[in-house]
Amino acid sequence: MLDEPDAPGAGGVEPPSAPAAPAPPLAGGARVRAGMRKPQNWMQLAKFCAVGGSGYVINIVVFSLAVEIGELHHLAAATLAFLVAVTNNFWWNRHWTFSAREGHAGFQAARFLTVSVAAFLIAAAILETLVSVLDVAEIPAQAISVVAATPLSFIGNKMWSFGPDRRHA
Repeated sequence: MLDEPDAPGAGGVEPPSAPAAPAPPLAGGARVRAGMRKPQNWMQLAKFCAVGGSGYVINIVVFSLAVEIGELHHLAAATLAFLVAVTNNFWWNRHWTFSAREGHAGFQAARFLTVSVAAFLIAAAILETLVSVLDVAEIPAQAISVVAATPLSFIGNKMWSFGPDRRHA
């Protein structure tokens, strides 16, 4: 019996294999686990925290001056402090943390501001609860509220504002 020429192993020649299909995108939890194994993501988080630290200091200083010297209401002072700190944070995150200089700055700024406003609204709600309901002093309450909203800000900016598919938009 003769081997068929197209059968695997016939005549010592293997048929050409089909190209491998691309791997499907990872689901939510798997994507997070895969991302946590990449050292560059941890470095980016460290840079984000350093930038956030500078923004945090700016925020607390502006807030303190606005409350103590300007005698502004704590929510008005928080808004002013947010506006000053978010400007600092955008520049440093764009140029250093996410190295997204080649994308359109206006597009990235709009996304960054959207994420930052969402985080600010959460921080403002926490601030109001701490001051008005739990009777925490204004400056420590501001410090707590900004820290509490930081994870949302990092995830939103990494995935949406400066994500790899947004740099060249």
